[in-house]
Amino acid sequence: MGYMRSEEYSDYSRRRQIMRNTAIIGCGQTPHRARRRDVSVAELVSEAVSAALEDAGITMKDVDCIFSGNMQGFGGIAQPDLWLGDWIGAPGKPAIRIATGGTTGGSVAHGALYAVASGMYDIALAVAWEKHSDSKEAGATTGLAHVGMGNLFHALSYGLSLKNLIATTAVGAAAGVAVYQARFYMHRSGATIEHLDMVAAKDRRNAAKNPYAHLRWPNCQPEDIAKTEMIAYPFRYGHVCPASDGASCIVVAEEKLAKKLCKKPAWLLGLASYSDEENQLQSENYGGVGVLDPSEQMGCRVSAKKAYAMAGITDPQKEIDLAEIYQPFPSQELIFAERLGLFDDGTAWRYLEKGETDINGSMPTDLSGGVNATNAIGSSALQRVLECALQIMGKAGEHQAAKPVHKAIAHGWGGVTNYITVTILGDSPR
Repeated sequence: MGYMRSEEYSDYSRRRQIMRNTAIIGCGQTPHRARRRDVSVAELVSEAVSAALEDAGITMKDVDCIFSGNMQGFGGIAQPDLWLGDWIGAPGKPAIRIATGGTTGGSVAHGALYAVASGMYDIALAVAWEKHSDSKEAGATTGLAHVGMGNLFHALSYGLSLKNLIATTAVGAAAGVAVYQARFYMHRSGATIEHLDMVAAKDRRNAAKNPYAHLRWPNCQPEDIAKTEMIAYPFRYGHVCPASDGASCIVVAEEKLAKKLCKKPAWLLGLASYSDEENQLQSENYGGVGVLDPSEQMGCRVSAKKAYAMAGITDPQKEIDLAEIYQPFPSQELIFAERLGLFDDGTAWRYLEKGETDINGSMPTDLSGGVNATNAIGSSALQRVLECALQIMGKAGEHQAAKPVHKAIAHGWGGVTNYITVTILGDSPR
């Protein structure tokens, strides 16, 4: 868990001392499907918001501010937040829209948590969504072009180099990066494609216990995944996440209100984010993920260490009870579990073999099915936070961990493959 000076670690620990105790008191999400053609974006978001408010036992009148977000461009609609205030019954309330790619949901959650922890507001709402089906292929292409054009203009501004050209042309968005990640990780750790089959099968089984998940496959086995078509080694069709329509929402409150309104709040213990510029699709100084080892993910290590410092956690392998990891592809569950310090480098697949990441294991991971089973991109990282909160509150239903969950970690991966969010929740305030 290197890459951070001791004084920076101490600074993050001190920051926790000046923050108000803050907790998640309500969670709401929609069922996720390939197409929600029965609702508009505003109606979809309203479903999640209404569910979260009901879970928290409050109304929109009690909410002080709203943080919202989705993956810009993928829905084919510019600035959809413009009409959301009226639809969710919050006209005139302070509102901020955040977009950080795949980490949008994590950033939205952090915005709400920061707003309450700082003392500026007492109750904040964080909501994120994606509605891919509105745009079909054209919208997704436009969204990716938005990212690609930024890299092109960056290269033109600073001059083209061999590294720039390789980084721009050798990697195909998230799937291309993940292929590189998987191959590097497999080479370094000794993991095999069969381990990726095991992760995917586990997550499909977990999703079958989650009524809100998209790809639900009861009793899925690694052999079932292995029978699916190879699309880009080492990824089979059964390894790949879907494109989902859906929304999720959390309600955040300060300590007195949290204790008054919620029987068992999920308390914020630590949070951090990091922009790992050398792991962009293209980086001027380093050449980007087409040149570097994209499985290194230094940003995840740094974010985790900062969040642990804030939470007062010194040994995550012993102190963290459960993890929700952003894993559109199964290799990422193994990679990021290690980068979060939950397992030593190169060993996550060994714990997978032993069943330690299962629902009754020592480090249950992605019991919701994770992003691999449900991927409404703007919402995906917020779902990780929401699912950790549900586990701590004891509200996860059939996919509730077998053991008590005292501390849980939620992870997000996005930006232009360079941004990381980490959130640590607990069953009691620090």
